Amino acid sequence: MTSAPDNTRLPVLTLAALGVVYGDIGTSPLYAIKEVFGGTHHPVPITPDNILGILSLIFWTLVLVVSVKYAAFIMRANNNGEGGIMALIALVQRNTRNARQARALALLGLFGAALFYGDGIITPAISVLSAIEGLEVATPAFKPWVIPLTIGILFGLFWVQRHGTGRVGRLFGPITTLWFVVLAILGIVNIWQSPGVLAALSPHHALGFFLAEPGVAFFSLGAVFLAVTGAETLYADMGHFGTRPVRLAWLGLVLPALTLNYFGQGALLLVEPEAIAHPFYHMVPDWALYPMVILAGAATVIASQAVISGVYSITHQAIQLGYTPRMLVQHTSSEVSGQIYLPGVNWALFLAVVALVLGFGSSSSLASAYGISVSGTMIITTLLVYVVARRAWGWGRARSLLILGAFLVVDLAFFGANLSKVADGGWFPLVFAGVLFLLMTTWKRGRDLLKARRDRDAMPLDAFVQSMSGADIPTVPGTAVFLTPHPDQVPHSLLHSLKHYKCLHERVVVLNVNFANEPFVPVEQRVKVAHLGERYHRVEVFFGFMDRPDLTGALHRCVDAGMACDLDNTTFFLGRETLIPRKKSDMAWWREKLFIAMSRNAGTVADYFGLPPNRVVELGAQVVL
Repeated sequence: MTSAPDNTRLPVLTLAALGVVYGDIGTSPLYAIKEVFGGTHHPVPITPDNILGILSLIFWTLVLVVSVKYAAFIMRANNNGEGGIMALIALVQRNTRNARQARALALLGLFGAALFYGDGIITPAISVLSAIEGLEVATPAFKPWVIPLTIGILFGLFWVQRHGTGRVGRLFGPITTLWFVVLAILGIVNIWQSPGVLAALSPHHALGFFLAEPGVAFFSLGAVFLAVTGAETLYADMGHFGTRPVRLAWLGLVLPALTLNYFGQGALLLVEPEAIAHPFYHMVPDWALYPMVILAGAATVIASQAVISGVYSITHQAIQLGYTPRMLVQHTSSEVSGQIYLPGVNWALFLAVVALVLGFGSSSSLASAYGISVSGTMIITTLLVYVVARRAWGWGRARSLLILGAFLVVDLAFFGANLSKVADGGWFPLVFAGVLFLLMTTWKRGRDLLKARRDRDAMPLDAFVQSMSGADIPTVPGTAVFLTPHPDQVPHSLLHSLKHYKCLHERVVVLNVNFANEPFVPVEQRVKVAHLGERYHRVEVFFGFMDRPDLTGALHRCVDAGMACDLDNTTFFLGRETLIPRKKSDMAWWREKLFIAMSRNAGTVADYFGLPPNRVVELGAQVVL
């Protein structure tokens, strides 16, 4: 469980939380008001009553969705201090005894994770593009350069990922703090000219807007929702800083700064309705326009970085929980386990983001695709937290329905309004999430079938040890480690080794790696050793789904459990399966083909667990699905 930060570290953690957690939601003022009143999708007429109604709606959305729902309630649903959709799936599964229900809830959460990837490709595109579009306000001559500059910045952002975010991350907090201070100052200056907008702090303006124009008000929710698209980040990144710094940063700076800026844009529109083309940049004095574009660019890069890092983390967790194939994971810090880099994911994400920039061409067009994936993820988060409230917190049905049901109504309203964007580009994140969901469920189903095939043909380990106790088999010096997914069965690689080499090492270790439904497993609980005979040992290694799976490091701890392990004289035997499709499989033929293709392209066990290449022997076997 993440402990509460002491008072001496609280300012540092709060500053860091500003840079990582609030980058996404902090760049929403660049495009949210613009899309409400000037977007291509159900724009709201610019009238004083509508402006006050929208400002009131945005303010109370920030309060109810971010302050109340996420900061006060959702962040309580942590898995030993870690948040995010994958941590929530593990928490729900741990508190659900019915296997069928656990599987259904896991699939629901898995689709939420797929929707998060949709957010992961839209956020960098819309954030950087909206910042660079500020150059058009300075002079139309920059318009042809907006897309090339955006792609250039995005390429630089994805290129530096391989170096890790540790050093750059130290600048995130101060830059983001400056960004929020500037947002507040711009808002105050413009509110000073039309202080009447402060009346929108009263919720009766939002209610009056809905009563006067219910159709316009409902469809405006699709653009209003852009103001809270970064709310899921509070939950996903809470484990890095703890709940207290995240809440303090929100209430102490982020919420006031966002409110002042949105109200400042509203005050500007009351005086200059024609400023709707770029209301954010029209608040900026001419002399400060270019510095503001630079600051906005930096802020959007930080916002994009937070989402990219989130995609890495969720992918890493999905691998360890068995929902995606193994792939190369590079740890960019020897001190912070969460700082990772996945080359394949990184460049696939870059290509998808560039495709969005080129395909949609402007932040206004991208806004039509933005919102559906995030609102869908929020609905799924609320449903899963309801399960946690009932089964882990001990809440009664009435209390759970009253609180989380109210949140669900708000989520459904935003999702319904965003559904009207499907034809204008909202189909993209839904299709993208659907494809990812198909891949993840196919992988999970295929691995379960493969495990069933192995279990059916497997020999019990205890019976094998007994049968070999009196056998006259040549012995070679050293240790042989055979990896297996089942600790009570004889690994196929051991049987193949015995068949071909007709000898055994002086020490035979059957090694099983488990990934728990916990984010981290304490080092002292990582290894469990059972001595099965004179030469046979069973070793179980436990990692959390956020742990670095360093297998050689874990084996060093076998000494404390009474089994010496000299890695210089150890050979790792791995089974490499060639999958053969069969007629009348338990999977549809096309999913069977897809699973086989995914298996062939999956990363190797040796690379994933960090095994020394010169000490690995792979033994192949054919398995009929």
